[in-house]
Amino acid sequence: MNPLLIFGVLIWLYVLSVLRRVQLPAYFFIVGSVGLFFILISLSNPYWVWFFTHAVITAISGLGAITGMCKVMAQYGIVHILSTNATTMLTIDYECSGIIETMAFIALIVFFPTYQIRERVFYAVFGMLWIYLDNVLRLTIVITIVHFFGPESFFLAHTIIGRLVFYVLVIILYYNVFTYSQMARGIYFKFHPKQRGKKQ
Repeated sequence: MNPLLIFGVLIWLYVLSVLRRVQLPAYFFIVGSVGLFFILISLSNPYWVWFFTHAVITAISGLGAITGMCKVMAQYGIVHILSTNATTMLTIDYECSGIIETMAFIALIVFFPTYQIRERVFYAVFGMLWIYLDNVLRLTIVITIVHFFGPESFFLAHTIIGRLVFYVLVIILYYNVFTYSQMARGIYFKFHPKQRGKKQ
Protein backbone atom coordinates (compact mmCIF):
# COMPACT_ATOMS: atom_id res chain seq x y z
CA MET A 1 0.00 0.00 0.00
CA ASN A 2 1.14 3.52 -0.77
CA PRO A 3 2.82 5.07 2.34
CA LEU A 4 1.15 8.39 1.51
CA LEU A 5 -2.24 6.69 1.53
CA ILE A 6 -1.50 5.07 4.89
CA PHE A 7 -0.48 8.44 6.33
CA GLY A 8 -3.65 10.02 4.94
CA VAL A 9 -5.82 7.28 6.46
CA LEU A 10 -4.23 7.78 9.87
CA ILE A 11 -4.80 11.54 9.72
CA TRP A 12 -8.38 10.93 8.59
CA LEU A 13 -9.05 8.53 11.48
CA TYR A 14 -7.56 11.00 13.96
CA VAL A 15 -9.74 13.86 12.67
CA LEU A 16 -12.81 11.60 12.88
CA SER A 17 -11.98 10.70 16.49
CA VAL A 18 -11.67 14.40 17.37
CA LEU A 19 -14.97 15.26 15.69
CA ARG A 20 -16.69 12.40 17.52
CA ARG A 21 -15.31 13.55 20.89
CA VAL A 22 -16.42 17.15 20.40
CA GLN A 23 -19.80 15.91 19.11
CA LEU A 24 -19.96 17.57 15.70
CA PRO A 25 -22.07 15.04 13.76
CA ALA A 26 -22.45 17.14 10.60
CA TYR A 27 -18.69 17.60 10.22
CA PHE A 28 -18.16 13.94 11.18
CA PHE A 29 -20.47 12.90 8.32
CA ILE A 30 -18.81 15.23 5.79
CA VAL A 31 -15.21 14.41 6.69
CA GLY A 32 -15.99 10.71 7.06
CA SER A 33 -17.81 10.25 3.76
CA VAL A 34 -15.43 12.42 1.72
CA GLY A 35 -12.37 10.73 3.21
CA LEU A 36 -13.76 7.23 2.73
CA PHE A 37 -14.63 8.05 -0.89
CA PHE A 38 -11.04 8.98 -1.71
CA ILE A 39 -9.73 5.93 0.15
CA LEU A 40 -12.05 3.60 -1.76
CA ILE A 41 -11.15 5.20 -5.07
CA SER A 42 -7.44 4.85 -4.26
CA LEU A 43 -7.87 1.17 -3.39
CA SER A 44 -10.13 0.39 -6.35
CA ASN A 45 -7.40 0.46 -8.99
CA PRO A 46 -6.78 -1.96 -10.62
CA TYR A 47 -8.83 -4.82 -9.18
CA TRP A 48 -12.21 -3.24 -8.44
CA VAL A 49 -12.03 -1.18 -11.64
CA TRP A 50 -11.41 -4.41 -13.54
CA PHE A 51 -14.31 -6.15 -11.78
CA PHE A 52 -16.81 -3.34 -12.37
CA THR A 53 -15.73 -2.89 -15.97
CA HIS A 54 -16.01 -6.59 -16.82
CA ALA A 55 -19.35 -6.89 -15.02
CA VAL A 56 -20.70 -4.23 -17.40
CA ILE A 57 -18.98 -5.84 -20.39
CA THR A 58 -20.57 -9.21 -19.55
CA ALA A 59 -24.04 -7.69 -19.60
CA ILE A 60 -23.35 -5.88 -22.88
CA SER A 61 -21.99 -9.13 -24.36
CA GLY A 62 -25.32 -10.75 -23.55
CA LEU A 63 -27.14 -7.86 -25.22
CA GLY A 64 -25.02 -8.29 -28.34
CA ALA A 65 -25.57 -12.03 -28.43
CA ILE A 66 -29.35 -11.64 -28.16
CA THR A 67 -29.93 -8.64 -30.43
CA GLY A 68 -26.95 -8.67 -32.79
CA MET A 69 -26.62 -4.89 -32.37
CA CYS A 70 -23.02 -5.09 -31.20
CA LYS A 71 -19.97 -7.29 -30.87
CA VAL A 72 -17.78 -7.22 -27.78
CA MET A 73 -14.04 -7.76 -27.40
CA ALA A 74 -14.17 -8.46 -23.69
CA GLN A 75 -10.42 -8.73 -23.14
CA TYR A 76 -9.96 -5.18 -24.46
CA GLY A 77 -13.19 -3.68 -23.15
CA ILE A 78 -14.22 -2.66 -26.66
CA VAL A 79 -17.77 -2.71 -28.01
CA HIS A 80 -18.32 -2.55 -31.77
CA ILE A 81 -21.77 -1.08 -32.34
CA LEU A 82 -23.11 -2.34 -35.66
CA SER A 83 -25.25 -0.13 -37.85
CA THR A 84 -26.00 0.08 -41.58
CA ASN A 85 -22.70 0.11 -43.49
CA ALA A 86 -20.79 1.38 -40.43
CA THR A 87 -19.26 0.32 -37.14
CA THR A 88 -18.84 2.54 -34.09
CA MET A 89 -16.32 1.64 -31.41
CA LEU A 90 -17.21 2.20 -27.75
CA THR A 91 -14.59 1.63 -25.05
CA ILE A 92 -15.79 0.48 -21.62
CA ASP A 93 -13.23 2.18 -19.39
CA TYR A 94 -12.91 3.67 -15.90
CA GLU A 95 -15.60 6.27 -16.51
CA CYS A 96 -18.07 3.79 -17.97
CA SER A 97 -17.59 1.28 -15.14
CA GLY A 98 -19.75 3.27 -12.70
CA ILE A 99 -17.18 2.82 -9.95
CA ILE A 100 -16.98 6.53 -9.07
CA GLU A 101 -20.73 6.77 -8.46
CA THR A 102 -20.73 3.46 -6.57
CA MET A 103 -17.87 4.41 -4.26
CA ALA A 104 -19.47 7.80 -3.58
CA PHE A 105 -22.73 6.11 -2.62
CA ILE A 106 -21.04 3.60 -0.34
CA ALA A 107 -19.01 6.32 1.37
CA LEU A 108 -22.17 8.33 2.07
CA ILE A 109 -24.20 5.36 3.31
CA VAL A 110 -21.45 4.24 5.73
CA PHE A 111 -21.53 7.58 7.56
CA PHE A 112 -25.21 8.42 7.14
CA PRO A 113 -26.46 8.70 10.75
CA THR A 114 -30.11 7.72 10.22
CA TYR A 115 -29.59 4.03 9.55
CA GLN A 116 -28.58 1.10 11.69
CA ILE A 117 -25.77 -1.24 10.62
CA ARG A 118 -28.06 -3.80 8.94
CA GLU A 119 -29.79 -1.06 6.99
CA ARG A 120 -26.46 0.39 5.85
CA VAL A 121 -25.34 -3.02 4.57
CA PHE A 122 -28.68 -3.51 2.82
CA TYR A 123 -28.58 -0.13 1.09
CA ALA A 124 -24.92 -0.47 0.17
CA VAL A 125 -25.72 -3.71 -1.71
CA PHE A 126 -28.98 -2.30 -3.07
CA GLY A 127 -27.23 0.85 -4.28
CA MET A 128 -24.41 -1.06 -5.96
CA LEU A 129 -26.92 -3.22 -7.84
CA TRP A 130 -29.03 -0.18 -8.76
CA ILE A 131 -26.06 1.77 -10.15
CA TYR A 132 -24.80 -1.29 -12.02
CA LEU A 133 -28.15 -1.92 -13.71
CA ASP A 134 -28.49 1.81 -14.37
CA ASN A 135 -25.12 1.80 -16.09
CA VAL A 136 -26.05 -1.23 -18.19
CA LEU A 137 -29.28 0.51 -19.17
CA ARG A 138 -27.34 3.64 -20.16
CA LEU A 139 -25.03 1.70 -22.44
CA THR A 140 -27.95 -0.29 -23.85
CA ILE A 141 -29.63 2.99 -24.81
CA VAL A 142 -26.42 4.24 -26.43
CA ILE A 143 -25.95 1.03 -28.41
CA THR A 144 -29.59 0.97 -29.51
CA ILE A 145 -29.60 4.59 -30.72
CA VAL A 146 -26.30 4.24 -32.59
CA HIS A 147 -27.39 0.94 -34.11
CA PHE A 148 -30.55 2.41 -35.60
CA PHE A 149 -29.41 5.97 -36.35
CA GLY A 150 -25.75 5.46 -37.25
CA PRO A 151 -22.40 6.78 -35.98
CA GLU A 152 -23.45 10.43 -36.31
CA SER A 153 -25.86 9.90 -33.39
CA PHE A 154 -23.10 8.71 -31.04
CA PHE A 155 -22.47 12.07 -29.36
CA LEU A 156 -26.16 12.65 -28.73
CA ALA A 157 -26.67 9.09 -27.48
CA HIS A 158 -23.58 8.83 -25.27
CA THR A 159 -22.99 12.35 -23.99
CA ILE A 160 -26.55 13.61 -23.63
CA ILE A 161 -29.28 10.96 -23.60
CA GLY A 162 -27.27 8.17 -21.97
CA ARG A 163 -25.85 10.36 -19.23
CA LEU A 164 -29.19 12.06 -18.62
CA VAL A 165 -30.91 8.71 -18.05
CA PHE A 166 -28.05 7.48 -15.86
CA TYR A 167 -27.92 10.52 -13.59
CA VAL A 168 -31.69 10.85 -13.30
CA LEU A 169 -31.84 7.29 -11.98
CA VAL A 170 -28.88 7.93 -9.65
CA ILE A 171 -30.66 11.03 -8.31
CA ILE A 172 -33.79 8.93 -7.71
CA LEU A 173 -31.66 6.48 -5.71
CA TYR A 174 -30.03 9.25 -3.67
CA TYR A 175 -33.37 10.94 -3.04
CA ASN A 176 -35.02 7.79 -1.73
CA VAL A 177 -32.07 6.70 0.40
CA PHE A 178 -30.83 10.00 1.81
CA THR A 179 -33.41 12.76 1.39
CA TYR A 180 -36.61 10.83 1.90
CA SER A 181 -35.14 8.39 4.39
CA GLN A 182 -38.44 7.16 5.85
CA MET A 183 -39.51 5.91 2.41
CA ALA A 184 -36.11 4.26 2.02
CA ARG A 185 -36.46 2.50 5.32
CA GLY A 186 -39.86 1.34 4.13
CA ILE A 187 -38.12 -0.38 1.22
CA TYR A 188 -35.73 -2.01 3.69
CA PHE A 189 -38.59 -3.33 5.83
CA LYS A 190 -40.29 -4.81 2.77
CA PHE A 191 -37.24 -7.07 2.45
CA HIS A 192 -36.82 -7.51 6.22
CA PRO A 193 -40.33 -7.44 7.79
CA LYS A 194 -39.03 -8.98 11.05
CA GLN A 195 -36.96 -5.85 11.65
CA ARG A 196 -40.03 -3.58 11.61
CA GLY A 197 -40.62 -3.91 15.32
CA LYS A 198 -37.02 -2.91 16.03
CA LYS A 199 -37.29 0.39 14.12
CA GLN A 200 -36.19 3.28 16.28
